[in-house]
Amino acid sequence: MNEPRLNLPELTVSELSAALKRTIEESYGYVRVRGELGKVSYHGNGHVYFDLKDDRASIAGVIWRSATPRIKLKLEAGLEVVITGRLTTYPNRSQYQIVVETLEPAGLGALMALLEERKRRLTAEGLFDEARKQLLPYLPAVIGVITSPTGAVIRDILHRLADRFPRHVLVWPVKVQGDGSAAEVAAAIVGFNALPEGGPMPRPDLLIVARGGGSLEDLWSFNEEIVVRAAAASLIPLISAVGHETDVTLIDFAADRRAPTPTAAAEMAVPVRAELAVDVANFERRALGGWLRGQETRRHAVRSAARALPDADEVLAVPRQRLDHATAGLTRGLRANAHLHRVSFSRIGGRLSAHMLRVHVERRRERYAGIAQRLRASAAANIETHRTRIARERERVGVFAARAGRAMDNLLDARWARCERDAQLLAAFSYRGVLARGFALVRDRGGRPLRTAAAVTTGMPIDVEFSDGYVGARAEVVQTSAPRAEPPRRRARRGSDPGQGDLF
Repeated sequence: MNEPRLNLPELTVSELSAALKRTIEESYGYVRVRGELGKVSYHGNGHVYFDLKDDRASIAGVIWRSATPRIKLKLEAGLEVVITGRLTTYPNRSQYQIVVETLEPAGLGALMALLEERKRRLTAEGLFDEARKQLLPYLPAVIGVITSPTGAVIRDILHRLADRFPRHVLVWPVKVQGDGSAAEVAAAIVGFNALPEGGPMPRPDLLIVARGGGSLEDLWSFNEEIVVRAAAASLIPLISAVGHETDVTLIDFAADRRAPTPTAAAEMAVPVRAELAVDVANFERRALGGWLRGQETRRHAVRSAARALPDADEVLAVPRQRLDHATAGLTRGLRANAHLHRVSFSRIGGRLSAHMLRVHVERRRERYAGIAQRLRASAAANIETHRTRIARERERVGVFAARAGRAMDNLLDARWARCERDAQLLAAFSYRGVLARGFALVRDRGGRPLRTAAAVTTGMPIDVEFSDGYVGARAEVVQTSAPRAEPPRRRARRGSDPGQGDLF
């Protein structure tokens, strides 16, 4: 067994950690490591902390804020990367770590695998379904463009729109690659959708998300989940124009239409104004020609119908002759009709006589007398029925009045007994009972009770209330003293008899 070496120099923990830090940094310096990202944490101050691992080991890594602009990817767990950096230690946790200078994916295979996995997951959620796609407006009044304001993309779009059909264009400037670009693109899509109808800023009828070509790493921001979800949730129709024709990003699947280039997106957005003018002119010419041909056809039809109609005199000859015959026989007809009515009135007047009228009146008088007799008998029976009913109801009212009187007497007795009990309880709790036993109540001139001597000052006017009246007084001497403390009681022992002493 080796004996401990007592002659070694003593080191503090900080000195030992500093020595280890120098040894590791001098021995390794810069290293290039390949591995899979584990837990990734973005700190609020811009630093990024992560774990780099393989199937047998793990090492901590950190990217300082000054190096994050050089990282083009958004780091996620499971991404295989190649890291270049300095190996050092973190004394506070007794661990070694890599300070990253550069970070790149371990080949396109890793990015493509991550892209396919994300595409499969979003497809399962239904974000790429064709049923979600919206139709593009034929001629949008306002077009919103989300792209970099300094690149050639926005100039190509504006130039193509001006050539085809000038429209009102709103540009939302964003970063199209690098850290934070995905969040800016998603925020621009959400911001355009949040504009109110008829507000001070016009709401676009169509959105174009555009970027020029680049590598897979340069276009990675448009594969981020936040951008894809914002595009799928957009209520404004959206055209994706990211990269060239061979470049495919996830936003292309979530957008309503995909354009191979930004210029093609502008061509999809609006028609050609000159072609529309030619089409309108052709339609106008065709409509005018059709109207003229219709008018000519109707004119020929009217002429043909006019030739087939007979002459007006021929059509009116027979009706005119019938009218003349009817006019000639009208006078004879009126005289014959008047004679028939006179004969009818004479016959009816002959049947009318004073004796017949008297018989008719007498018959009606007898009939009305019978009806009056029946009404009097019915009224008498009805009066007797109501009189009996009124008597019966009067008896019921008398019974109810007697019951109500007894109930009211019982209720008044119960309330009177309750009042007597409350009066006794009030007298028992009233301070006047205490005054009757010889005590007095002291108040100041405002009527407030004085409960302690400390509340009274020398020369203070006070009122003293006895059981039989009040006495006005003035305080001459005021003396306060602390209440005497009662001696503590000894705790009785269990099982001991309080009536018998204890030898112990």
